[in-house]
This record gives sequence, C-alpha cells and structure tokens, in this order.
Amino acid sequence: MKEKLIIFMVLCFALLQTPTAICSAKPLPKTKKFTFDEFIEGADNPSFKFSGNSSIDQKALQLTPDNENQENGFNNKSGRIMYHQPFKLWSSDDVVASFNTLFVINMFRNKDWDAGEGLAFLIAPDYNLPEHGYGQWLGLTNATTDGEPGNRMVAIEFDTKKQGFDPIGNHIGLDINSVISNKTVPLPVEIEPNEKYNVWIEYDGESKLMEVYMAHESDDKPVKPVLSEAINLKHYVEQVSYFGFSGSTGDPARQFNCVVRWELEVEDLGSKKVWKGLVIGVSVGLPLFGFVLVLLGLKLRWVYLKKKRRAQDEESNVLGTLKRLPGMPREFKYKDLKGATNNFDESMILGKGGFGVVYRGVLREDNGRKSNTGNEVAVKKFSRDSVNGKEDFLSELTIIHRLRHKHLVRLVGWCYEKGKLLLVYDYMPNGSVEKHLYKSSNLSTLYWRHRYKILTGVASALHYLHNDYDQKVVHRDLKASNILLDSNYNARLGDFGLARALENERNSYAELELAGVPGTMGYVAPECFHTGKASPESDVFGFGAVVLEVVTGRSPGVKIQHDEHQLTLVDWVWMLHREGRIQEAVDERLNNEYEVDEAIRLLLLGLACSHPVASERPQTQAICQIIAETLPPPRVPPFKPVFTWPSLMSTTVFISNESSFSNILSNGEKHGYI
Repeated sequence: MKEKLIIFMVLCFALLQTPTAICSAKPLPKTKKFTFDEFIEGADNPSFKFSGNSSIDQKALQLTPDNENQENGFNNKSGRIMYHQPFKLWSSDDVVASFNTLFVINMFRNKDWDAGEGLAFLIAPDYNLPEHGYGQWLGLTNATTDGEPGNRMVAIEFDTKKQGFDPIGNHIGLDINSVISNKTVPLPVEIEPNEKYNVWIEYDGESKLMEVYMAHESDDKPVKPVLSEAINLKHYVEQVSYFGFSGSTGDPARQFNCVVRWELEVEDLGSKKVWKGLVIGVSVGLPLFGFVLVLLGLKLRWVYLKKKRRAQDEESNVLGTLKRLPGMPREFKYKDLKGATNNFDESMILGKGGFGVVYRGVLREDNGRKSNTGNEVAVKKFSRDSVNGKEDFLSELTIIHRLRHKHLVRLVGWCYEKGKLLLVYDYMPNGSVEKHLYKSSNLSTLYWRHRYKILTGVASALHYLHNDYDQKVVHRDLKASNILLDSNYNARLGDFGLARALENERNSYAELELAGVPGTMGYVAPECFHTGKASPESDVFGFGAVVLEVVTGRSPGVKIQHDEHQLTLVDWVWMLHREGRIQEAVDERLNNEYEVDEAIRLLLLGLACSHPVASERPQTQAICQIIAETLPPPRVPPFKPVFTWPSLMSTTVFISNESSFSNILSNGEKHGYI
C-alpha cells in the first residue's frame, strides 16, 4: 500500500509539471509486411514452404495440381503453401497481434466438372500437410486429427462443395482445429470457373474481432464484412505461427485452387515499445525522468512479488487438494521425472495431444534406493500453464486416481511443482491398437486371437466404468488409439482427459452443466450432434466403432469407395450384412486365419452398438455376455435404421456460437495416454 501511495503522489506531481507527459502512454505499433503482386517460379520459391501437391506455376501459388496433364492425376489431391517466416502472434501479457491481409484467389474448373473442394487461408504452427488431407479435409486436417486441440490451427475456408457436416453449400467458414466450421456464411459471390476474387481478412488484436470481406477482383472492398466473429487467437494458435494457404480436390469433385496475389501485414510484437509520455517527459528534465523510472521499477517489482505470492498460494491450494484426495498414488519430484525422461528429450516422446506431451521414462530408484535396471513409465506433461491446464489436470486426477481394473491403464503417480503438471502411468510396451492396425510396416498385424482378446478386455473395462465403479464414468473418447497393449497384448483403456464421472441417476454429463461433447470423427454417436451431451449409450456407440475397426482393419473416420459411392465403415458393413456376405468385411490381412463364427458375432455386435437410436443399443453387461458367447449374437435388421431426433421433453443442450463446434469432434492424440 505504501508503494502504491508513493507512485500515485509522484505521478500526480509529474502530471502537474508536464500535462502532456503521461496522457498518451500507448505503444506505437510497428509492423512486418510483404507483398507479392505475382509469383515467379524459381525466384519466389525460397519465400515459401511447399507440401503435398503444391507449387508455383503460371505466376500463382498452386495449392492443388494446376492442369489436366498431371502425371498422377488431380483427383483426391491436397497441398499447403506457407510463408517461410513465422510471426509472433501473442505475448505472455495477453497482448495479441493485429494483422491485415489481401489476397486474390482463382478456383478454376471446367463447366462439366463437379466443383470441389476449395481452399483456406491458414494460421498453423508449422507448414506440414497432414496425410490423407484431400477431399473434405481441405488440406487442414484428416480423419484422425480433425478436431484435435493440439492442431493449434485457425483457418478461413472458401468451400465449394457441401459435406454432410456443412449447414449450407458454397460458403465461407471460420475453422478452429477442424473442418467443421465454428461459423459459416454463404459466399457473397457466385463462383465462376475462370473468375478471380479479392479477399480481405482483418484481425484486431485489441477487440479480438476477425472480419472477412470478399468481392470480384474488379470491385472495391465492400462496406460490411461477410463474416465477423470474435476470437482470441491466443487460445487457439501457437505464440509463433505461420501464415499461408491450403487446398484440396476430391473425387470426382475437382478444380484448380490457386492464389494469384498476396499482401500481409502483421503487428510486430517484438519491436521495442516507445512510450510517448516518457519521450515528452524528458523535456521537463532528466531528474524527473529518472525519478519516474525509479518509481516504475518499484511498481514492476511490486507486481512481480504479488504474482509470485499468488502463484505460491495457488500451488499450495492445488497441492492441498491433491493430497486430500483419498487413495492418491505416489507423489514424484519434478527433478526425478526430468531425469527419467532425459530432460524431456524429443527422442522419448510417445505421443502428443491438446493437453500435453507423453514421454517414455525410466525411473532408476526403488523406495529411495538406486536401481540398476529401472522401471519404465509413461510421463504425461501438461503443456498448459493457465488455470484451464490446472483444471484439466485436477479433473483427470479426480476421475482416475481411484479406478482399479486390469483393463485400464494404471496411474502410478503425479507431480505438481513450480507450476509444472505431470501424471505418471504404467508403460505399455506394445503401443496402441491403432499402430498395429495401420502401421504394419513397423509392427506385425494383430492375430485374430489378439483382436478377440482386446475387444473382450475393452468391453470389460467399459462395463466397470458404467456399472461397477462407485460413480458412473463416461469415457467419451473410445477409439483404437486410446487402447494400449501390454507385453501380453492385453488391452488397457487409457486417455481419461475427456472422461467425466456422473452423479447417480444421471444419464448425461450435460445435466451437470458441462458444455460440449468432445470425441473423434467416426466414433461420436449421432445424438451428440443434436443434444450436445454424452452418455453411457454414446460410449457404447464408440465401442461399436472400435469393434468394426478391429475386425475389418478399417478406420471409422475414412470413407470406403463402393461402386460410385463413398460409404462410412458402418454403412459398408451394414450393406454387406443386408446382402448376406458380412464375412467379406473381415480384414484381408488375416489371410483367412480367424474363427468365422467369432468374426460374424463381433460384426453383428458392432452394428448393434452402432444403432442410430441410443435406446436400441445393447448395454455393457449384454455386450460382455455376447463376446463371451453366453448370449447369442444380436439380431440386426437388414437395413440400417434412420436416426430420429431425441425427444424434445428430454434435457437438451445446443451448441452456441461461443461454444466451439469443433469441440464436438475434438481429437485426442494418436496415443492413449493423452
């Protein structure tokens, strides 16, 4: 209080002496900018990073193949072109950089082509194109990564083909970590095959407002933006990020997606801030200037000490909360986990996700004594230092610290020290089921006896979570990447970062006023998109997707080409069931080395769990009995039932503009510890 009073008195004195000295103390922004009126192949290549099917040709940035004579065709292609230099977009004191950009796009196609897919202006942490980013993914994400908070990506999409998740046809969308836009508006112009269009995107770092304008190349900038949305980029993109473009084509949808001109101006947060008041104040005299500097130093020290005390109090509160939890496992020292992971070296990384990074670690101590061999563990290091990070940490701990089941990944211990949040799990030497299914070049294909045993274990774990624990736990992110395998190929269900414990007699965590339904494309039950809530029944739907995935060796999030149509995994298996040849869905890599009756039993179970109507899905007890063959296979109708809108009498939570729709499809990382 004394320091505040001294500062106040001296500033009042300075104000009386120099009325203009302090009244305009605002930083003068400086910017970094560039302009490309055209793009010259060879000369301009060093200014950009290219990936996928992108290039510079015909004086334009070609995001997808730019002519019909491409050696590999131009269907199902994608590409990214990012400016080679990243920009600092926010600072630790909540200052967010403003930016303005103008670019001219051309989405050429022959009139007899089906339009698609489009392009996007992109802010991303790197310039790497995701695998299989063609078609609906616009080169932004893919079936595995879409919706994953760890994407740290924001884009403005110019979509020329309506997908099942698009509310309208040709449109502009604001995308956050997902191709399912947070906000969608119709394109303000009719896309002609050989026309060019101006696009202006303006972002105000103070108001956190993103505005998009669009017009024909010959027209002036419109008075009103076509899209206007508040978004704090600090919450969604890395501090240092790249600007650029991505695009894709589909099959048969295709077009030449290119950028023919680009200007970008970004506020330079790294430049030295010049304070007008201090500059003018120098004219009053160096003594007063020096005195003010001393007071500013005192003020900064006071703020630092206050923050330090607040951090110490917060850490003390968190530690107290953790230590009061009954049945808490071992508390680790940060230095021990740092040593176990070789200072969190990149070579020790097992997986990454929106909540943090998981490292393999070797603990070389046993009850305080050094051990020569060491115990392998998985160390999950939360990447967020904000209050949200601590809430994620605490919510995960309160769920899993008392779970005890042989088919759940066991929590070994935890650490909260100097703001660092870490969890320690059992290490699973055989990795995830996903890696065995899709990365057979490195790992052998799972034998049938392994696959059946895995599904048996996951069903048992799910039954425990829903029925045998003292609270009903909804996992909310069942998928192959979250099922880990120990040395004997026993399944261990992991990733409880999204799980929620429900009070008795509750059916959905939405009744507990928790908004949004995280999950992964292909595993999310249809009712979740309409009600905005998860339930035990939606977990069963996710389990059904896993069953079909394990038996067929195909991802639920990737379409299957059948004749002239692209089918989801569920629709494809249902079609084979209707035609009396469901056995053909079994993974060909098994080379017919499997039990036919078991395979058909599991495929029918997978379809039953995938029923569009939640109340028609089997419960976990019946699932376990069907797998154990103490109950017959479920009866599945030949035609897939139609999804019906949930009763309006039930509790319904709709997704608002403020609640990121991408959260519904938020992806966990490809590793079950995250």
